Amino acid sequence: MALLTLSGIRVRYGRVEVLHGIDLRVDEGEIVTILGANGAGKSTTLLSISGLVRPFAGEMLFDGKPLLKVPSHEVVGLGIAQSPEGRRVFGAMTVLENLRLGAFCIRDAARSERTLEWIFDLFPRLLERKEQLAGTLSGGEQQMLAIGRALMAEPRLLLLDEPSLGLAPLLVRSIFETVRAINERGVTVLLVEQNARAALRLATRGYVLEVGRVVMEDRAEALLANASIREAYLGG
Repeated sequence: MALLTLSGIRVRYGRVEVLHGIDLRVDEGEIVTILGANGAGKSTTLLSISGLVRPFAGEMLFDGKPLLKVPSHEVVGLGIAQSPEGRRVFGAMTVLENLRLGAFCIRDAARSERTLEWIFDLFPRLLERKEQLAGTLSGGEQQMLAIGRALMAEPRLLLLDEPSLGLAPLLVRSIFETVRAINERGVTVLLVEQNARAALRLATRGYVLEVGRVVMEDRAEALLANASIREAYLGG
């Protein structure tokens, strides 16, 4: 069953059109990845879903309901949360304060505490550093915090934008294992990731964007085996 559908989504920045009619579907329970070079429109696609960028044409449905005109803070309340590119944690706040900020739309304090315990189980390092200022964390720890903060909203759909960016290979492996655990918990994931090989090994299906257009969509294993994908994104 489709949880999220985008049909003919077009976005411009000023007079420059950057998305030229994106069609995309994410079924409940999937991990779907979006591949593409820098400037292909991957992050803009996620920002459009979050309501932080407004398409000027097209249709977007979440759980069968129109999403395009929903304010961004209400998008979170519907069940969509994003861990942004570059982490963007609040450096002058503690780890715990950052996490609690992610639960602004949850009114049940007991639920939030249970979610917090789950996040500390996923990322024990955050528990160890919960009173530490977020700005003093390593890059990997900040990525854990950004994902944890998004999960505090108890999303049905988690949008991940470049979660492995700038991380050492061991940390990359750990982050992707955690994404799989999050998905197994019942959270659907839409993933933008430059590490195409790791993303396709994790995902159910994938989309390939080139200059604001979807040029290919297939199951992840088929994309991994595709010669043109291997040459363009997997090093041959």
